[in-house]
Amino acid sequence: MIRTIFYFATLIPWTLFVIVTGVPLSFISPDYLHNYARLWARVGLLLAGVRLKVSGQEHLRAGQPVIYMSNHASNFDILALFAGLPGQFRWLAKEELFRIPLFGLAMRRAGYIPLDRSDRRKALHSMTEAAKRIRGGASVVIFPEGTRSADGILQPFKKGGFLIALKAGVPVQPVAISGSFAIMPKTSRQIHGGLIEVQILPAIATAELTSADTEKLLATVQERIGTALEARP
Repeated sequence: MIRTIFYFATLIPWTLFVIVTGVPLSFISPDYLHNYARLWARVGLLLAGVRLKVSGQEHLRAGQPVIYMSNHASNFDILALFAGLPGQFRWLAKEELFRIPLFGLAMRRAGYIPLDRSDRRKALHSMTEAAKRIRGGASVVIFPEGTRSADGILQPFKKGGFLIALKAGVPVQPVAISGSFAIMPKTSRQIHGGLIEVQILPAIATAELTSADTEKLLATVQERIGTALEARP
């Protein structure tokens, strides 16, 4: 409990400080704000007593935009990916998050991409805009489960991210995160120290695929992430 109180008592002012001082940097370049957010995440992990191990960097290709697709079992997945994935990338996040005062402003200034799922037409428009941004060279992180797993077990994937990948024609880079559920499950507000491992898996090319391959691509990514998670002790 002491760890949890200390974490929130220090993270909240740290987050406000990063937003207030970081947003002006976005007027120079969104890249500066994103790099500042990576520092925010590293400090956040330190405050929680969480260690981070990243493997599989050899599967990345410099200068190649990709769509990172990761399992999602804890809020700490966001900090782990911020701190662990190299280079510039953007988040594809539900549109509601962009309405949060200050936080939403920082997300927009950093170039993160809102996904409006309120109805089918808006969702399709959001996916088209996201694909356009990715084709323009922006790597993006997507949680294909759509939300955090309540029990830490990999949940069925939703099609939206895979349709974006096919529209953009860029590789999908599966990422397996283990250990984050033990740090802070979805159903708990208590934080435990420990180790989070981020494993970057080989990319899957999509340039030759069509919308008819959506289910096959989804199944392949889910199988690779599931296999990587099962291999962890």
